[in-house]
Amino acid sequence: MILSQILNTISPVMAINIIIGTQWGDEGKGKLIDYLASKSDLTIRFHGGNNAGHTVVNQYGEFAMHLIPSGIFNKGSKAIIANGVILDLEVLINEIDILEKAGIKLDKRLLISPRCHIIMPYHRILDKLYEDIKGDNKTGTTGKGIGPAYADKVSYNGIRLYDLSNKKIFSEKLKTQLLIKNKILKSLGGTPLIQKDIEKKYFKFFSKIKPFIHESFPLIEKSIKNNDNILLEGAHGVFLDNDWGTYPFVTASNILPGEINSGAGIPPQKINNVIGISKAYTTRVGQGPFPTELFDNNKNILVERGHEYGTTTGRERRCGWFDSNLIRFAIRINGINKIAITKLDILDSFKTIKICTHYEIDNNKVNYEDIGTECLFKVKPVYKTLKGWEQNTNGIKNYKDLPKEAKEYINEIEKQIGMRISYISTGQERENIIKL
Repeated sequence: MILSQILNTISPVMAINIIIGTQWGDEGKGKLIDYLASKSDLTIRFHGGNNAGHTVVNQYGEFAMHLIPSGIFNKGSKAIIANGVILDLEVLINEIDILEKAGIKLDKRLLISPRCHIIMPYHRILDKLYEDIKGDNKTGTTGKGIGPAYADKVSYNGIRLYDLSNKKIFSEKLKTQLLIKNKILKSLGGTPLIQKDIEKKYFKFFSKIKPFIHESFPLIEKSIKNNDNILLEGAHGVFLDNDWGTYPFVTASNILPGEINSGAGIPPQKINNVIGISKAYTTRVGQGPFPTELFDNNKNILVERGHEYGTTTGRERRCGWFDSNLIRFAIRINGINKIAITKLDILDSFKTIKICTHYEIDNNKVNYEDIGTECLFKVKPVYKTLKGWEQNTNGIKNYKDLPKEAKEYINEIEKQIGMRISYISTGQERENIIKL
């Protein structure tokens, strides 16, 4: 089946599709977003910041996207950074430069909401200082200043692109924030910041991104009325959600589909498809519970074969077996109606492969939603062991060509999560996808 035929099966009419990671991020969302974006009129980021990263490999090269929607590579699509996104302007400008050098036209295609909050220098410094003070109890943040920026947003201390467009207003707000933040920095052993230095740097940033700043709500609203295809990019995994994740080892934003209402101005009932993305195994970056985590050579194989290093931080990812308990909850809480399994080919060399079917505490079966984070550290994962296929599956595009044992693995996942799989990714390149 050719790519156009595959994509036409998504929806014969207008569709608002949202991509959601069903684990702790790094599930391969960037590839499927790039894949589906070829049929989208709008691609939208609606939450998070540059603490997330999507790796995209296509005809233009390999790109690590942190803020600009991965759908920017579709020439017929517009990419929107909506109001729910927290912006590191230096990172944003770097992405703009990389895309322009690669020949990607951004003029009138990239739109950035003026309602976006800005990461300031003190946010990054505070992020690291807070982690240092926590010591052994640190959260394991990326150190990008995301949490402190969101904290300022909800405590009425945030600075938005709107403010930066007016030098007087920006200077007044920055002055107030430095009166607060410099006292905190000094008390934590940091160095106070100088207002003039920040202003000079940020006014220069603003002049670079000014052509792309545009209120996105009217365009999104018009696209919905015109029955356009809209693709929404989830930036993290469900279990990093600030409410439903493994708090406090989470991100600062909400990740569930309902966040598109506050983060992009789209009523949640407009969503047609919630597409969940899961690796054929499980990974996590940073601190927090991880019931199926491996500590033996199997972990080393997954790290090396899967190139399991964070797109944003470069940190080695923790690796473990597929966790059905997590995916079942992710399907239910998000209303997922399509699911994709990525990196199946990374399991090619294993003689045996395990799937976690459920958790137990003191021989009692428990579900993710029944327990808090501290209990999740203590659960015992119960596994079903399957025979590996020990054959190369990289690049396979037809389900019938998969080894028998690989099909049995997919069938067992479907049985455990209670849902048919819609897509299987068998390689990094865009076209290496099986549509079931």
